[in-house]
Amino acid sequence: MLRYLWLSAFVVLLDQGIKLWLSQIWRVGQGVVLIPGFLNLRLVHNTGAAFSFLAGAGGWQRWLLILIALVVTIALVAILRRLKPGSHWTAIALALILGGALGNVIDRIRLGYVVDFIGVHWGSLYWPYFNIADSAISIGAVMLILDAFRRK
Repeated sequence: MLRYLWLSAFVVLLDQGIKLWLSQIWRVGQGVVLIPGFLNLRLVHNTGAAFSFLAGAGGWQRWLLILIALVVTIALVAILRRLKPGSHWTAIALALILGGALGNVIDRIRLGYVVDFIGVHWGSLYWPYFNIADSAISIGAVMLILDAFRRK
């Protein structure tokens, strides 16, 4: 099922392309409101993991998160390689997670932080900023969970 690696590559290219473009047109903190009271784009640098976990850890977290992402990448490719033909749903889910992991690890290696830019909120309740890679990881994870329920 390695043929689904094209989806991982697409996620990486889309994620990195948008991050590069936004980083060229905005400085950190700049952005635009797309839907007032709900959705905006703003350039944010995240040195931590999901939801800025470990963001203030002093720098060592960069290398830990890179190592984790590389181990996950190797594991996902191995799992994709061993999937039975016809496991399309699982392959797509794993390819999305792989593409997202690679998109964010590229940022960590290149920049030392992850570029986030999508902001969702409801009134004064704000979800942490995220990016295309994070979205791909989340969609892939939900697909795996649904797949687990579907198999029962």
